[in-house]
Amino acid sequence: MLRTVRKYTESLRHPASPWRFCTAPMMDWSDRHCRQFWRGLSRHARLYTEMVTTGALIHGDRERLLAFDRAAEHPVALQLGGSDPADLARCARFAEDAGYDEVNLNCGCPSDRVQNGAFGACLMARPTLVADCVRAMRDACTIPVTVKHRIGIDDMESYGEFRDFVGTVAGGGCGVFIVHARKAWLKGLSPKENREVPPLNYPWVYRLKDEFPALTIVLNGGLGSLESGREHLAALDGIMLGRAAYQDPWQLARVDSTLFAAPDPAATPEEALLALFPYLERELAAGTPLNHITRHVLGLFSGRPGARRFRRHLSENAHRPGAGADTLRAALDQLTPLAA
Repeated sequence: MLRTVRKYTESLRHPASPWRFCTAPMMDWSDRHCRQFWRGLSRHARLYTEMVTTGALIHGDRERLLAFDRAAEHPVALQLGGSDPADLARCARFAEDAGYDEVNLNCGCPSDRVQNGAFGACLMARPTLVADCVRAMRDACTIPVTVKHRIGIDDMESYGEFRDFVGTVAGGGCGVFIVHARKAWLKGLSPKENREVPPLNYPWVYRLKDEFPALTIVLNGGLGSLESGREHLAALDGIMLGRAAYQDPWQLARVDSTLFAAPDPAATPEEALLALFPYLERELAAGTPLNHITRHVLGLFSGRPGARRFRRHLSENAHRPGAGADTLRAALDQLTPLAA
């Protein structure tokens, strides 16, 4: 306990790590509209894109896949899925040229589709290859190259295997590891089950930081709130929230004051939503359907009287042809006014 208190006290005397608070890369959720909304809740949170595969970037619509708001979204990281060092190096250059602050390699996703592409969590069985990938990416760009991974896969049962994976990849030049503190079962569990069924093992992540003090270690997995995650910053360099942040986004509005000694950008959920209107109107003018944006704000008023009516109004109307900013204003009108 004394060691933990001392480490926390020392952490307060030093500038906050750039990875002190991060939002997780989440397929179909953490798109550019979601990140724009979240940026209105926190100026300092590090935002991660959905995973983009190297094949999609090299052969697909690269401009669309890399698009983000350079004026508003920083700091923002691009997460890549792939396992070929040369392809990852090309995509790391694309990320830097597009203006991203970081490129992150996915070594944690257990889905069948990702496994069939020989990347994601299955890369934990090939630490030397991951080190080669990191080395190639670092040679190709000047922005940080980071890795997000599990504590093991399948029959990897020992702390030593987890530690050796990190040590090998660090030898390739990676200095930042985002650890989802669960194993991944590549056979027998769905991606959803892999987020919930394997037990959490925070002590292994703490031990990793003790053994590799020079590395930046960020904790992911099972963090249900900003408050519960904050406790881990006594021993670790950062925390990453995923679904908890998406389902209850208003907690992001306390990140800056709680973790960065900075003013929070929005005093109320209404203020945060009104700040999104200029972006929403630009996107509507460019042809973006309203529900592509408003689906990310449904949890903003969670627990507030009228929140169900707010969600229902958007769910029933935002997808309609011609739905615009007035639809969102009408949804706001469904909320029960708070007593003065």
